[in-house]
Amino acid sequence: MREILLGILASLFFAVTFILNRSMEISGGSWLWSSSLRFFFMVPFLLLIVSYRRGLSSTYKELKTAPAQWLIWSFVGFVLFYAPLTFAAGYGPGWLISGMWQFTIVAGVLLAPLFTIKIENRIIKQRIPIVSLFISLVILIGIILIQIPNTQAISLSMILLGILPVIVAAFAYPLGNRKMMGHLDGRLDTFQRVLGMTIASMPAWILLAIYAIFTVGLPSIEQIVQSLIVAVSSGVIATILFFMATDRVRGHQGKLAAVEATQSTEIIFVIIGEMALLHVPLPEPIALVGLSVIILGMFLHSYYTKILNTKSSVLKSKENT
Repeated sequence: MREILLGILASLFFAVTFILNRSMEISGGSWLWSSSLRFFFMVPFLLLIVSYRRGLSSTYKELKTAPAQWLIWSFVGFVLFYAPLTFAAGYGPGWLISGMWQFTIVAGVLLAPLFTIKIENRIIKQRIPIVSLFISLVILIGIILIQIPNTQAISLSMILLGILPVIVAAFAYPLGNRKMMGHLDGRLDTFQRVLGMTIASMPAWILLAIYAIFTVGLPSIEQIVQSLIVAVSSGVIATILFFMATDRVRGHQGKLAAVEATQSTEIIFVIIGEMALLHVPLPEPIALVGLSVIILGMFLHSYYTKILNTKSSVLKSKENT
């Protein structure tokens, strides 16, 4: 249950991403800078945190030992996650993009067969947790409902430029996160892992920034400030909280799916934030029903996790006796 609460708290800080990305897009800021600046600003904060915790040397050692793993999965988990999200911000309000982003909950469950677990010296391929998949499909119904008011306005370009990038991001984020957890196998803590993945993703962000200089020019002061806020809130605080929660349940696909499902609460925070800061009107009734279904799915995941934890505790007590 503690991991669920960590996930919800992370969602609060993640919500800043959707609100400010939309704000930057409305004010004329390029998605190229919105995405790259966030990760540039994350580096010094993470270096300070990891240095204070005396973890720089072990982080450097891990990066040096397997640079290919870091480069590949950091690109997947950070670049293919965040660049598509900032790009999609130009094609709809933050709450709509945030709603589509909840597809990551279903994506996380479907990715289970790509991972293995070691039990008594045997490598076993993980299976899709059926109950978690069913609950995630409830959330998917909610996602479909919030899109209904926009069906008349959806065109092929909207699908390709607004919806498809978010679906790519929805698969990339849990895939990169889980692959790095599997590679490290607990050798680094959450702070070190986030720092390592941020550093390993730098080549891509530098290339994006160079491209931005020659195509859209330098970012405005307003975009720099907003990107700094996103970096601290979403990039550092939210990412660390979320990775901390997933680290704690990394060996159980059902519990992991439940933690990832807490991201569904982002949309509530995004709606409140956009209404207060960007004066976005309240979503239509059918969309609000969809939001309620998403929240219901998140609570079902939480309840199912509680059942799993209870069963696990009973089994451990029997083994001890």
